[in-house]
Amino acid sequence: MRIVSTVLSACAFGAIILSAQTQAADKGIVGIAMPTKSSARWIADGANMAKVLKDRGYETDLQYAEDDIPNQLAQIENMVTKGAKVLVIGSIDGTTLSDVLKQAAAKNIKVIAYDRLIRDTPNVDYYSTFDNFQVGVLQAESIVKALGLPEAKGPFNIELFGGSPDDNNAYFFYNGAMSVLQPYIDRGTLVVQSGQKGMDKVATLRWDPATAQARMDNLLSAYYTNKRVDAVLSPFDGLSIGILSSLKGVGYGSGNMKMPIVTGQDAEVPSMKSILAGEQYSTIFKDTRELAKVTADMVDAMLSNQPVKVNDTKTYNNGVKVVPAYLLKPVVVDKSNWQEILIGSGYYGKAEIN
Repeated sequence: MRIVSTVLSACAFGAIILSAQTQAADKGIVGIAMPTKSSARWIADGANMAKVLKDRGYETDLQYAEDDIPNQLAQIENMVTKGAKVLVIGSIDGTTLSDVLKQAAAKNIKVIAYDRLIRDTPNVDYYSTFDNFQVGVLQAESIVKALGLPEAKGPFNIELFGGSPDDNNAYFFYNGAMSVLQPYIDRGTLVVQSGQKGMDKVATLRWDPATAQARMDNLLSAYYTNKRVDAVLSPFDGLSIGILSSLKGVGYGSGNMKMPIVTGQDAEVPSMKSILAGEQYSTIFKDTRELAKVTADMVDAMLSNQPVKVNDTKTYNNGVKVVPAYLLKPVVVDKSNWQEILIGSGYYGKAEIN
């Protein structure tokens, strides 16, 4: 009898496992389209999204397009064909997806714009991101603090860099920063020696570090042969590395040529090491683990016909509609707080940065 009871118990346990696996499989496929592996932050985004969704019982299809727009379109089309129930899209160019999202809508596939707004289409349901305007505000406030403004009268020379013009976030970063910096520029406390202001002049296509380095080279040779740069607004760590290479190439950071205040974003390991070395001044940390959880919550809610939690229903007009969004808070990181923010949260191990 004991043997029979044991066998029956084992069968019952196996049935429970099989039932759980079946229920998990029934949750369906979530397609995750990420723009590139060239940035460590996007690798982390994709990995975090896949892990959280798999833990919740979804099958995931994670694809990276390596900043190739036709490649991303083909990847998303394939996800539609395979029967994904939801698409989570970190777009390369948020204006190029209208046709493929029409195909998704025809099959009742839900769409979440992930960190980058998808523009010019009604077929995007929600947007999960960080407060992108606040990212720019924090970057600019970091410059103001480092230069000792408003007490220090200046004038201080500053140059401005923007992100990729095909990334909607780049405009929020820039506008947020300029909301802080423009009053100082108007008063003459900050001076843009090149005169290059506005995203039409300072944008950096595809967030390319080499492009940023080349532009910084040109600025230094054209406007700073007998002047010094005091600060550089950089919206992304990758650009900051290129900008710093240019500055070091003409002697900044050595002898009595103090390194300018250079900002960044994403708290990537090379930039954290640069901050500790006294080169880059600050970066903006965006915890992609939390963004993955928020996005997975959206997936769960949509597929179970529950209300989707959002905290912004006014800001993100994509040219066709206002996309309801959930915004997470960015955090500025510098030498004073990096251990508390990055190591204390478990985002990095100390050995990764030291």
